[in-house]
Amino acid sequence: MHTATPSVVTGTYAIDPAHSRIGFVARHAMVSKVRGSFNEFEGTGVFDIDRPQNSSVTLSIAAGSVDTRNSDRDAHLRSADFFDAEQYPQLTFRSTSVESRGQDDYRVTGDLSIKGVTRPVTVDFEYTGTAVDPYGNRRIGFEASARVNRKDWGLTWNAALEAGGVLVGEQVKLEFEVSAIRLTED
Repeated sequence: MHTATPSVVTGTYAIDPAHSRIGFVARHAMVSKVRGSFNEFEGTGVFDIDRPQNSSVTLSIAAGSVDTRNSDRDAHLRSADFFDAEQYPQLTFRSTSVESRGQDDYRVTGDLSIKGVTRPVTVDFEYTGTAVDPYGNRRIGFEASARVNRKDWGLTWNAALEAGGVLVGEQVKLEFEVSAIRLTED
């Protein structure tokens, strides 16, 4: 349970990419998982702890910054088989609603656009706290995850395995670990 007063927390924030992670986990060859992240992203949000419905978030992710720690796989993910980063350089998310789900839990629904396809996604976030860093910045933290079907955004490439099954699972877990710096008090 976090005890920060609303005036301390409520405000407009910018995601600090140096202290945040936006990642994903996908099943590989039916037996293991591949973890990846995006190294370039930016986002802003308004967080109103008293009136969560007044909160909002926007996020832009550079598709070409995908990083799975394997250069061949990363190149394939950037290709037209997956993100088609040359034609669609940005993945975007824009919230359409925010609601409180308990003491530190929030449900954020919004439009996720990947490869020219926009679909609604709901993500459950946990508010992890607020603090003032050594440089005097007010920080706020959130963690979240959500499961999506990559085929809903036209990411349909796959390869059949000799023993049965496919190389890449359809379900992808999205992961968010966010530290944001307050820009203004609201």
